[in-house]
Amino acid sequence: MSEIQDPEKKPEKKNDRDFISEKIVRPAPSKKQIATKMATAACAGVIFGVVSAVCFALTRPVLEQLSEGNRPTASAISIPKDEVESSAEAQETENAAETETEPVEEMVQTALEHYRYTIDDLNSLLNSLRAKAQTADKSVVVVHSVQQNTDWFDNPVETTGLYAGVIIAKTSQELLVLTPEAAVEQADSIKVTFENGKDVNGHMKQKDATSGMAIVSISTGDVDTSQLRDLEPMPLGNSYQVRQGDLLAAVGSPAGVVHSLDYGFVSYVVRSSPMVDQHCRVLYSDIMANTDRGTFLINTDGELVGWAQAPADNSGTENRVTEIFGISDYKGILEKLSNGQAIPCIGIVGQEATDAQVANGLPEGIYVVNAVTEKPAYNAGIQNGDILTQINGNPVKSMKEYQAALDKMTCGQIIHVTVARNGRDTYTELEFEVTVGSR
Repeated sequence: MSEIQDPEKKPEKKNDRDFISEKIVRPAPSKKQIATKMATAACAGVIFGVVSAVCFALTRPVLEQLSEGNRPTASAISIPKDEVESSAEAQETENAAETETEPVEEMVQTALEHYRYTIDDLNSLLNSLRAKAQTADKSVVVVHSVQQNTDWFDNPVETTGLYAGVIIAKTSQELLVLTPEAAVEQADSIKVTFENGKDVNGHMKQKDATSGMAIVSISTGDVDTSQLRDLEPMPLGNSYQVRQGDLLAAVGSPAGVVHSLDYGFVSYVVRSSPMVDQHCRVLYSDIMANTDRGTFLINTDGELVGWAQAPADNSGTENRVTEIFGISDYKGILEKLSNGQAIPCIGIVGQEATDAQVANGLPEGIYVVNAVTEKPAYNAGIQNGDILTQINGNPVKSMKEYQAALDKMTCGQIIHVTVARNGRDTYTELEFEVTVGSR
């Protein structure tokens, strides 16, 4: 029986085979086409970069404001300056005080002649002084200068030097400690021990090689909240008000051991002692002091008025006399150190030309007693005996004007210094380019 075929079904073809296979292949691009594509991609990249830069520039202020809202800002340290009294004003003040106290002195003398002192009176006086010193000692810390060395057999050896420091400022981010420069000069790491014996890490914020002092910063995040609340900076006093015969207390390391204590009187006051780039008030006392480890002087109000410094001339030191650097002349420098700023330096020891010297033909200005070796003035060619008359075209007639001009400078700045140099018959005006350095 024959099969019924589906009309829609096509009959199969026998021997239906694919014996030819074709594939369309694009021809290889020419060099011109490749160059065109590369140029197009480069243009697109440039356009994309320009658009991105414009978008970044437009959105950056907004992003910075948003980020600064959550970022803690470092608090700038501000230290009020003290006004120095002239010699005439100081003499008038002393004379007025003597005039006003003459009747009182007579009354006191009469009372003393009839008063019989007891040991209780002496103890009461000493207890009052001791209380002030103990309060100040709470702001004293031990600064550990840690150095990593090796012995003969290459074994690691850690050596630590102990120095005194005083807390002089406190912000929400840090505690600032004033300490001798030797404590940080060669330290691989710094540790600070508070009065209660707790240790924290510190780091050098800035130093001043000229005065031999440095600032160590301690993060408040490393200090317990309760302890941080109890820590108070030592108040800064006015060394211009310290007079001959005043009583001072030495804290820090007067005996070579941190937290030692001594008392003494001011024997003599030098109102204007020439030093590098400034004039300073120096106090002399019979008080015990260790300048290497750090000795700080406080007045009877418990305020820091200076620190002991090594005398420039060590001859005749058979009599124990301590040289004290007054803090009032240093407050501007101390403020910059506390904010991590380098102290600008020209590097001269100068003396103002007096009216009598000017009348005899000496140019008006700052007489260069010493152009310190390897300092900017010396490197520029300024010599001992030159008279500094102008800085950047502005007349300089006094050390006060010189220091005011120096305070406005920044390290690395190029300034023009005019000097008068003595020749055979007259003074010759010379101008030097000086690159301001750092102390």
